[in-house]
Amino acid sequence: MLAALLGFPRFLAFSLGRAWRGFWRNALMSLAATATMVLMLVLLAGFWLVQAGLGAGLSYVEEKVEVVADLRDAPGAEDAITVPAAELMARLVADPSVRSVYFVSKEEALARFRARLAERGQADITGFLDRNPLPASLEVKLVDPRRYESAVETLRGADEIVEQVVEVKRLVEMLTSVTGVLRTGGAVLLLLVGFTVLFIVVNTIRLAVVARANEIEIMRLVGASDAFIRWPFIFEGAFVGLAGALIALALLALAAGPLSDLMYDFFRVLPLELGSLQRDVVVLVLGTGVGLGTLGAWISVRSYLGR
Repeated sequence: MLAALLGFPRFLAFSLGRAWRGFWRNALMSLAATATMVLMLVLLAGFWLVQAGLGAGLSYVEEKVEVVADLRDAPGAEDAITVPAAELMARLVADPSVRSVYFVSKEEALARFRARLAERGQADITGFLDRNPLPASLEVKLVDPRRYESAVETLRGADEIVEQVVEVKRLVEMLTSVTGVLRTGGAVLLLLVGFTVLFIVVNTIRLAVVARANEIEIMRLVGASDAFIRWPFIFEGAFVGLAGALIALALLALAAGPLSDLMYDFFRVLPLELGSLQRDVVVLVLGTGVGLGTLGAWISVRSYLGR
């Protein structure tokens, strides 16, 4: 046991040295595998960033989605909630699918409208109106935006005080369907590229194994174990994956400035934590690159040694 432990550093150094020489001995295929690995890892990182943005966007928008019910004008109660409206709010609050209900008076609705005009730099012509044309409303925030039917049914059942209910079904379904399509399409694309990378790595290592077939047979004749023969090739596959990952990270680092600006402009209103996102991308790219390279080498050497 002690002898095995003492011999491990020499075995590791021997395997790494043979792997490095093997990488450059079959340089053309190694570089082709590395280039394909870089393409796949850049696509993976881009897909991950877009998915992170879409996921944050969907969560953010889902939190903002609400059911809005415009109330009929009640004479003499323009800025105060009426008794029927208060009873309707109580029924909504008792609904487990409802998170909160907020009453917006006609005056507050007008103030919000004027604030939006000011933000856009548009002229405010509401001062020339003889009355406030905006209705009071109830803003109903939901626990789960996909479970809006109960709140909408309650509001539509109170048609004596509710003039109209703003439908949220199309917005929620559009967001979830777009996100689902992008996730599925991206996953399929990455799967296809991943299989291509794996195929190239397997064949790269297989060519290296075949080129050293005589050497392997001599090693077997003098008593070398399969592990002693296998590990240099596995390290060679890991070198391919590591080289691809480092090049991909270097390209991403060069594009970090424009990419960050693009992410900020596209997801301007979203609270993305870019620090943890960068760390996740580094771990993902390194882990995937080295993992695919190692797996491809292991498959190739196992199929050869198993003959």
